[in-house]
Amino acid sequence: MFSSLEAWLSHLETAHPVGIDMGLDRINRVKSALGLDFSCPVITVAGTNGKGSTCAFLESILLCSGYRVGCHTSPHLLVFNERARLNGDDVKDVLLLEHFAAVERARVSLVDAPTLTYFEFTTLAIMHLFAKSNLDVVILEVGMGGRLDAVNIVDADCAIVTSIDIDHADFLGSTREAIGLEKAGIFRSGQIVVCGDPVPPESLIHHADKLGCDLWLQGRDYNFQGDKQQWGWAGREKRFSGLGYPALRGANQILNASAVIAALMALHQRLPVSAQDIRNGFALVELPGRFQVLPGQPTIVLDVAHNPHAAATLGQGLDKMGFHPYTYAIFGAMADKDIAGVIKPLLGSIDFWFCTDLPTARAASSGVLAEKLQGIGVLAQNGTDGGIECLPNPAAAYQKALSNAGDGDRIVVFGSFYTVAGVMAYRNNQAH
Repeated sequence: MFSSLEAWLSHLETAHPVGIDMGLDRINRVKSALGLDFSCPVITVAGTNGKGSTCAFLESILLCSGYRVGCHTSPHLLVFNERARLNGDDVKDVLLLEHFAAVERARVSLVDAPTLTYFEFTTLAIMHLFAKSNLDVVILEVGMGGRLDAVNIVDADCAIVTSIDIDHADFLGSTREAIGLEKAGIFRSGQIVVCGDPVPPESLIHHADKLGCDLWLQGRDYNFQGDKQQWGWAGREKRFSGLGYPALRGANQILNASAVIAALMALHQRLPVSAQDIRNGFALVELPGRFQVLPGQPTIVLDVAHNPHAAATLGQGLDKMGFHPYTYAIFGAMADKDIAGVIKPLLGSIDFWFCTDLPTARAASSGVLAEKLQGIGVLAQNGTDGGIECLPNPAAAYQKALSNAGDGDRIVVFGSFYTVAGVMAYRNNQAH
């Protein structure tokens, strides 16, 4: 056993032979040894993009309704504790350590004890904490896919699938139909299912029908409309008008918010919420790194967009922001991503590209990113009309962008959680 969270996490990074190991056999053995079970409703959220926002909306509304809420999301930006929230607050190290130790005791008690990945072990520990915390509702964000993800060891009373697009193709498949079926793996027989994607794959609908789920589809079971000032939602038996737009900015947040209302209406007998709770929840919600616009000049936009679908949404958001003479990008990305697909939706929005290395072996080097940019027509020269420059880390790229940008300009930080986290950590250090 380790005496600090830092030591535990360092150990878990190498405790299993590979970082991602799809399948539930090993983790289910440890779950059984733990006796893990939930007595409250569980909401599981899967999807290509929008999972974090959806969890944040649910958590905020349910907290405004007075419920005791556990929320597990991933990955974290700055500190691991962001992954485990009890009643709106990050769980402290000392409490996490107690449940890390419980998981390890259960694991080593088994004959031929299995090793667990970092995500599997920490997910079990956070679930065990929630199960022992006398909660009214638990929100779980799927790490990747759904069917074989560690979160799927728990049966969801309500499953939400946000959006379905191509990402993690090596693990999940190369078509929306294949990926939709993987995400539908979180559905349970006869339980509530909400799909926020406006064009859901047939595979997802068919799987829900086969299991006899109570399936809510956007455009069939619920819909929304709005103008510049406010929006309205209508479902099977309920309507809400005069809703304020969520505090989270971004072109797709209304899709996520609408699916959240559908889920809460489907759950209303077990978790009733009022119209005012919904309004307050949307108004008070916070989630760093999702089209987060920082106060001051130049304008700073932080967005963890790391696949083509999310990048297109980011581009739409940038287009709606009004005029900025120049836009500087701080761009770092994982090597296994569709890097050209992430870049293309933003070519018309960005003048200068500062490519950055990231502190993980999975990352593409800044040089590779620069080559990708040049390969789709971005000129390398660093003149007044644009260019590309390579920097060793996000902090250095941010400093460079700040030194070049005028007050009316804009700096966009995107491509990976690591990219955004690097800039956030640098800003936090400067503030102290």
